[in-house]
Amino acid sequence: MSVLTRTEAEDFLYHEAELLDAWQLPEWSELYTEDALYEVTSPASADPINSNPANTLFLISDRIDRIRGRAKRLMKKSAHAEYPRSKTRHMVSNVRIVGEEDGGTRIRANFAVFRTKEDTSTIYMGEYFYTVVRDGDALKIKRKRAILDLNSLYNQGRLTIIL
Repeated sequence: MSVLTRTEAEDFLYHEAELLDAWQLPEWSELYTEDALYEVTSPASADPINSNPANTLFLISDRIDRIRGRAKRLMKKSAHAEYPRSKTRHMVSNVRIVGEEDGGTRIRANFAVFRTKEDTSTIYMGEYFYTVVRDGDALKIKRKRAILDLNSLYNQGRLTIIL
């Protein structure tokens, strides 16, 4: 496996952001490997980069079945928290390649997700940590951890969108 270039990493992360903003969630879930992890935590833990969801509080800790289920559920009208759907803009910046892991490329990036729903706007910001692998001609996410720069979601309310 070869390490991605920064340009490849940026293009891939921008593509993921576009899928999320367009609410193409089934297509988004296909970006993940069969052994993928999607995690969301806050800096409240002592080591949010290396902490383990088995013994640390995480807002989200999904494997592939939950990733696909989340994508499918949010597309339904019965997902009341997101029907009608929020408008989101995922801004990804400061993308850098930080190494190799599990046959993939480790990527670190900053994010700000702007969400508007029913005259209320909220901002979720933080840092992404990815492991991205090549799968033939495609790139796939083996691990995505979003670390929110928020100690709580008090002002934002529930986290009903995908970061």
